[in-house]
Amino acid sequence: MVEYEVIHFNVSGLKSDLDVLSFLSDDLIEKGIVKKSFKKAIQDREKEFATGLLVNGIGFAIPHTDIEHVNESQIAILTLKNSVEFYQMGDNTTKVPVRIVFMLALKEAKSHLEMLQKLVELMQNNESIDQILSLEDSEKSKQEMIKILKTNNVI
Repeated sequence: MVEYEVIHFNVSGLKSDLDVLSFLSDDLIEKGIVKKSFKKAIQDREKEFATGLLVNGIGFAIPHTDIEHVNESQIAILTLKNSVEFYQMGDNTTKVPVRIVFMLALKEAKSHLEMLQKLVELMQNNESIDQILSLEDSEKSKQEMIKILKTNNVI
């Protein structure tokens, strides 16, 4: 459910939530994981139902959209060198400075809620989050990310 090629660490040059959503959805489209319709669907959903969360002082975003835009289940992961503002979940007026993004591309509707719960639990684990933020873009770091997700029962 998490492949090395959809994990990106310490990315710079992305200035807005739209840039982040485009970067990750273009990557998923290019790899055939999602349909071309995924990009617009995830952007539209983010405008209507924001996914930014501030947990223990760290900003996260968990963008996701409907299952009909997905070819195979996958979680794309992105850490940002510099935070990018996303609107806060449940409040489209407050912005959250996001450093970690988990983009969900899931084939089963019931999987979304379960995965959101697992990710929120991970976000509350300060030690694991500090570890994730320290990872650089390498194969070894991607292996470490998978290990963190498994240790925290995300995958």
